[in-house]
Amino acid sequence: MMYSRMAGTGSYLPEKVVTNADLEKTVDTTDEWIRSRTGIERRHIAADDETSSSLAEHAARRALRSAGLTVDDVDFIVVGTTTPDRIFPNTGTLLQERLGIHGCPSFALETACSGFIYALSVADKYVRLGEAKCALVVGVECLSRITDWSDRGTCVLFGDGAGAVVLTPSVEAGIINTHLHSDGRYKDLLYYPYGVSDGFDKLKAGAPAGITMQGNDVFKVAVRTLSRLVDETLAKNGIDKHQIDWLVPHQANLRIIRSAAEKLDMPMEKVIVTVQDHGNTSAASIPLALDTAVRDGRIRRGQLLLMETFGGGFTWGSALVRF
Repeated sequence: MMYSRMAGTGSYLPEKVVTNADLEKTVDTTDEWIRSRTGIERRHIAADDETSSSLAEHAARRALRSAGLTVDDVDFIVVGTTTPDRIFPNTGTLLQERLGIHGCPSFALETACSGFIYALSVADKYVRLGEAKCALVVGVECLSRITDWSDRGTCVLFGDGAGAVVLTPSVEAGIINTHLHSDGRYKDLLYYPYGVSDGFDKLKAGAPAGITMQGNDVFKVAVRTLSRLVDETLAKNGIDKHQIDWLVPHQANLRIIRSAAEKLDMPMEKVIVTVQDHGNTSAASIPLALDTAVRDGRIRRGQLLLMETFGGGFTWGSALVRF
């Protein structure tokens, strides 16, 4: 039986940094309030000439170098993003062009913060079926483009960035399995109000727009849902929670991350936390955290990782990975 494994990781954060102290000057908030409720200290903001595809290119090239591979090896690209460069061509194709790759399948999917795990699941299936030998998986966001910077309830949360992994075939399990879910009943708790077929005329007319979130309700559903997701992942793999070496969660809110760690009876020292450095980067947050921990030596080959995510829609998912 063929599996896929993570051969390399990479990430990229824009140079511009906005600290909590910076936000204190523009909205009614404080550094203490932001830290105590979210754990966030700073976020990175894309420059005017940067786009999701350009951020993704940096992360992708770093992941390929980490894997000891080149763009000539890539035969499959999938990008998870909520903030595409354009309506079309899709961001996967735009990334493909930036990398100078031609002909292989390249596409993007949108499941908000769950985008990377969904993309990873798709790429894993292609490698397992023998239809790809070098799959590039990217999570990327330019959330600053759709953030209302006058809304103190949301502007403190979000940032821009990209993370990537390279999957290659393996006779031993790397991506052991993934578990994906969605439930549109919660669509009005976390959303962006305009799209191409719904409200585009208002957006073009200059109507105010920004990410809309019912924070307390999102928190409650996220904690409950992620708890069930942990149980599902452990049960379907027949493993005990204490066998997990590292939890690599979506970096949305430190309180949600701590709740997930408690569910696993896992000390925070075994949880990869980077939310303080980049805020909620949606689809980019898990691969950003993963790459950070791989490069600083915490995550090593042979260790068992649990990745979990929760995002607007609602969507949620997990991946059990032998790194």
